[in-house]
Amino acid sequence: MFGIDINIIAFVVLAALGAAGILYAILYENISNARVQEKRVNSIRNNNSPSGTKVSSRITDGAKRRKEIQDTLKELEAGQAKRKKDTLKKRISQAGMKVSMPQFYMYSIIFGMICTIFSLIGGAALPVVGCVFIVCSFGLPRWFVSFRRKRRFNAFLNEFPNAVDVIVRGVRAGLPLNECLGIISREAKEPIKSEFVAIVDAQKMGIPITEAITKLFENVPLAESNFFGIVISIQSTAGGNLSEALGNLANVLRDRKKMKAKVQAMSAEAKASGGIIGSLPFFVGGIVYITSPDYIMILFTHPTGNLILIGAGIWMSMGVFVMKKMINFDF
Repeated sequence: MFGIDINIIAFVVLAALGAAGILYAILYENISNARVQEKRVNSIRNNNSPSGTKVSSRITDGAKRRKEIQDTLKELEAGQAKRKKDTLKKRISQAGMKVSMPQFYMYSIIFGMICTIFSLIGGAALPVVGCVFIVCSFGLPRWFVSFRRKRRFNAFLNEFPNAVDVIVRGVRAGLPLNECLGIISREAKEPIKSEFVAIVDAQKMGIPITEAITKLFENVPLAESNFFGIVISIQSTAGGNLSEALGNLANVLRDRKKMKAKVQAMSAEAKASGGIIGSLPFFVGGIVYITSPDYIMILFTHPTGNLILIGAGIWMSMGVFVMKKMINFDF
């Protein structure tokens, strides 16, 4: 009985050992792979997650970089907040007009006197003549400056993304930033060319590149030129991949250009309606003058008619300005 029990026990032990050996043989490859994977994970953790001083130094460097970027942005925002409204002389320069202030005033007075003489020859009353002189001497010249300034800004926006792309390709090819700016100053179209010529000339005089590019926003006060100055300033102070940052900026500029074109297309109907409504009084007045000149000339020859014309002009100007504000969208 005792021998039978020993045999049974021995058989059970041997069977268990055999089953364990079979299971180990089957699972050996998976266990070894798991151990290798665990070793790789531990090595990666040891390499990428340094302990002690390395971790603290890396955290300190990241915080220092963020602080430098924040300080740079604060300085740029403070400089823009202190920026005063553009004077007439600055607006003339931004319009690309090579005219001094005495010349501008002289040309304005001459133009106003010519218009006044024509109004006197036409038989207009003295109040109307006075209004013509004021409008033609002080209003129309400034409107012309604003028109030229806006047209120059639009031309700048059309070419600016291409200029940024030139800088991106040059930096990726290994050229320094100064050389990329020089290429734009030689090859780009106006007004990009003249603005970058001013930047390159400022660098030749010893002005730092960040300060020279910041002046671009003063000459062309647009959000796009401000973005460009911020990117260059942050890269110069805090470092980073300049080509990647400028590449993202070029994409943003093109997206803004597409959005502007979309807004203009959506507001084209409203602008056409405003133009028709604004030109309708002049069109009707011209038709009435052609068909019944005596009927409408009393507005120009009688003092009461002159007052009516002045009041109508004021009210119409207010309506035109309101419609302009309603159909102009900022984004």
